[in-house]
Amino acid sequence: MKIVSKHYGHFFFVWLFLSGCKSDKPLKEEESIKVADQPVAVSAADLIPEFRKEINKEPITSYEEKTDNPLNDWYFKVSIFETPKTFHYLLKLQFEEINGTDTLKLPNFGTLPEPVIKKGDEKYSCIIGFLDINKKFREYKKVYVKNNVLKITAIKHYSVTTYEKK
Repeated sequence: MKIVSKHYGHFFFVWLFLSGCKSDKPLKEEESIKVADQPVAVSAADLIPEFRKEINKEPITSYEEKTDNPLNDWYFKVSIFETPKTFHYLLKLQFEEINGTDTLKLPNFGTLPEPVIKKGDEKYSCIIGFLDINKKFREYKKVYVKNNVLKITAIKHYSVTTYEKK
């Protein structure tokens, strides 16, 4: 019997159970079939691959706004790039000549992630978020400029939990 699970806690309890049921006599054929025919719970989140097959080198979404600097062609700009991991992204930030990077890790709701950037309420600000399973925008991080300093702040935190029916 081969047990494959991303949930190591489940694996531990199955291993503990099986090691506690150790016997020197082999299973009869019908007993081994009963064990092998047990349904395996698979969530929609388990069906999304952990790694991307192809990584887009171009930003998947971005936001930009020209600054008020009268002498230069400068921008406030935020771009989101894919990484090898499906739910991890690289953020590239810019305000005039200030550049920075950050990471974005989205929760796995059982669908491919859809990062989104929306204009923020303040000048030179934007909200980074994602569309949930119901296509509702969920705020995650805010990128903004305060006193000519580029800043990023987490607005909300998200997690996904799986419950088993008993």
